[in-house]
Parts: sequence; C-alpha cells; structure tokens
Amino acid sequence: MTSTTTSTGTTSASAVSRWREAILGSYAAPRLALVRGSGAVVTDEDGRDYVDLLAGIATNVLGHAHPAVVQAVSTQVATLGHTSNLFANEPSVTLAERLLALLGGPGRVFFCNSGAEANEAAFKIARRTGRTKVVAAQDAFHGRTMGALSLTGQPGKQRPFEPLVPGVVHVPFGDVEALRAAVDGDTAAVILEPVLGEAGVVVPPEGYLAAAREITSAAGALLVLDEVQTGIGRTGEWFAHLALGVRPDVVTLAKGLGGGLPLGACVALGDAAALLQPGDHGSTFGGNPVSCAAGLAVLDTLVAEDLLARAKSLGERISSGITALGHPAVSHVRGAGLLLGVVLTRPVAAATVAALQASGFLANAPAPGVIRLAPPLVLTDEQADAFVAALGPALDVATAPEETP
Repeated sequence: MTSTTTSTGTTSASAVSRWREAILGSYAAPRLALVRGSGAVVTDEDGRDYVDLLAGIATNVLGHAHPAVVQAVSTQVATLGHTSNLFANEPSVTLAERLLALLGGPGRVFFCNSGAEANEAAFKIARRTGRTKVVAAQDAFHGRTMGALSLTGQPGKQRPFEPLVPGVVHVPFGDVEALRAAVDGDTAAVILEPVLGEAGVVVPPEGYLAAAREITSAAGALLVLDEVQTGIGRTGEWFAHLALGVRPDVVTLAKGLGGGLPLGACVALGDAAALLQPGDHGSTFGGNPVSCAAGLAVLDTLVAEDLLARAKSLGERISSGITALGHPAVSHVRGAGLLLGVVLTRPVAAATVAALQASGFLANAPAPGVIRLAPPLVLTDEQADAFVAALGPALDVATAPEETP
C-alpha cells in the first residue's frame, strides 16, 4: 500500500494516492483524506484534527454526525429506504410542505440530488413558458451539467463543452441597467444568485434583486433565484432573498438542505408551479425518504438551536476579528452570516489556505485573492477565535518573500 506526504508535512496513507488511480480525473487531486467528523471538527487518516471552515462547501450546515441527522437517517433507512416516484412517501411530502411554508407558498416542489439538478429543473420550467431566452450573470455558478453549465457565467468552465444550450445571455452581476437592457419580450427567465459564492462571495449592490424582480415582472419573465449556497440559514436567514423583500417565481436549493446527504429542491411558486406537466422531468432518487428525513431534521434543528441567529452573530464575530487584525494582506471581509469572503490585497489565497491547513484549519480559495469561509453553523466561539488568531500567521507565511539561494 502506497503513502503520500500532504502539504501539512504529515504522512497521509493511501486514500489520496488510491484516489488518483481510481477516480475519474474531473477533479483536482484532494488535499487530504478525511475519515470522520464531529461537529465542526474533522479528522484525517493520520489522526490529525482540523476545524472545518468549509463544511463540504457550505453543505454540512449542522456539522458532522449531528445526532438529529444520525437519528433521522438511521430510523428512516430502517423503515423505508426508497420508493421511486411512482409512490408517495411521508418525509418528502412533509418536507415540501415545510419549504413552501418557509417561502410563503403556495407552490410546488421538485426534489432531486444536487444544486445542478435543481437548476436544470428551473431551466426546463423556464422553457415551458414558451420562450427560450434566459438571462444569467457573468461569473455566476449554477452547476456543471450541460444545462446548468450553460447558465454558469464562467467561460473557462464552458469552453471545452461547447456548443452549450442556446439562448443564454450573460450580463455583469450587479449592473441593473445591463440587466434591464438584456431582458425583453423573448426572455423566459432571469436566474441570479443572491451572492456569487464560487466567484469569491461577491455581494451585489443594494436593491439589485429588487430591480431584477421589477424588470422580470415588467417583461413577463420568471425570476429564478439560485439559493443553492445561500439558502437554509447560511446567511442568517432561511433564504437570502427574504431579508430583501423579494418574491421570486422559482427558488433552487441544495447543499445545507440535506445536512450532508444528497438533496436538492426546485421550488416553483405561484403560477410558475403549474408549468411543468407529468412526464416533463424526473429524478430517480428525487424525494428519497432517507434524504428528506435528513432535511426535516436539519430544519427542526435550525429552529431548536436558534442557528439562524447564530449564523449572523458568529459571522459578525469572525468579520470583526479579521478586520481587527489589521493585517496588510487583508483588504476587507464581505458576505453575510456564515458565508464570508476574506478579500486579500494580493493573490495569495491558495498559499494562505495551505498555511491554515498546516495550522489545523480547512478553508477554501475560490479566487486567487479571496478566501471563502462557510463553516458549520454549530462552530463554537472558541473555534472561530482560534481561526482568527491563526489567520495572521498564515498570511505572514503566504506573503513572506522567498529566500534566494
């Protein structure tokens, strides 16, 4: 059995090297192999612990092995594990009702397995208006399947797979007038993220989503909000758009919804809920009772542990702590709740993330000059403060001039 040395300097056993041989190379090689987790802490193959500030890319909203999720999943899989969509099951219907109530229904929910699938469903709902044009934002990320990739506004990810689905127009994110100019009577929908997560936690100017609502309503187009990353409490609200008073026609969800299990949802509200007809769309595992039981446990626990308020207060604690460091490599912190981007004054995000990992903290560099933080909402004050204390030295390492021989 082979072994490999990680960037932490420790010897990690075979899973990473075996990954290179066995897993299709659509991903970069992983940094570590993790074997277990508890709360906001994960442990690698060598037994080393890390504070997880990424949470499976904003997915493990309750952290790892939360008792409520473990109990719900264990009970459900021992009762009814899968039904197909030929039969109803109680967890999926209850979860749909809960989501509609949180969104202020009426509407209907399509369950799937991921954010990309949820956006594919939204794309097909848009096409069912009889129009074909969809307006999306430059730098946005909506997934990597062909429809979702067509909506994604990142040419580097699109170019190898062209031609994509036709009819998608991309405009600068946050530019109201560019959006207004792009939307016309042929536009089926506008799809936007409330915050651009993969582009580096980019927050639009105040009033942008409200303007998008006004523009789409005037043109008779749908407004689709991709809350895959921002939904389910991540920003301190059930959904980021609720704090803005904007009512979309379609909302897409995933990540935090399943608490670590594969679960996505496309929620159509109002008249948009009647566009898809039987046979128009489907997903083999969509509405799986085990995943939906996990989703219900997530919603219950967010309420029981007051974690939406926790996301707000802890996000402010981390942001103010980083600002107080006064480190010259930090420009500012942006985002909402526990979806934060540490904007740097130079492109050393990857090196800083590597230094943080060596100090026992896992973060992410979605852009050369941005560190993304999306920790579990159960992160403790002590863990947050320890990260802030470690960030300064990590930045020192990342920005230190290389020694010349």
